[in-house]
Amino acid sequence: MMFFHVFRRSLLRFTMLLFIKSDNGKEFAEHKLISSELKVDVFFAEPYHSWERGANENTNGLIRQYFKKGTSFDNITDSDIKMVQDILNNRPRKKLKFLTPNEYLSIYLSNNKVALVA
Repeated sequence: MMFFHVFRRSLLRFTMLLFIKSDNGKEFAEHKLISSELKVDVFFAEPYHSWERGANENTNGLIRQYFKKGTSFDNITDSDIKMVQDILNNRPRKKLKFLTPNEYLSIYLSNNKVALVA
C-alpha cells in the first residue's frame, strides 16, 4: 500500500494519464483502488514481455541510479523523491528529440491549452 501513496502523491499533482500499463508485481495489488482514484484504466503486460513497457523499464533504470533495487521506501522522504524527479525531468531524452520532459511538456501544453488540476 505504501507504493500507492508514493505513486499517488506524484501523479495527482498533474493528471494527463489515459491509462497505466503495469507488470504483474505486488506494487499493483491495489490496481482497482489506483484505477478508481486516478480515473484511469490499468492494464497488465504479459509476463516476460518487457517490450510492452519500454518507457517504464527505461525509467526504472534511471530511478535505480538513485534508489537501488530493493530499497525500502519507508526510508525515502518526499524531498528525496522530489530531487530525483527534478533531476530526471530535466534530463534530455533522445525519444523527445533531446528535449527534457519538462521542456517537452511545456511546449505540448502551450500548444494544446490543457487545464491542469492541482
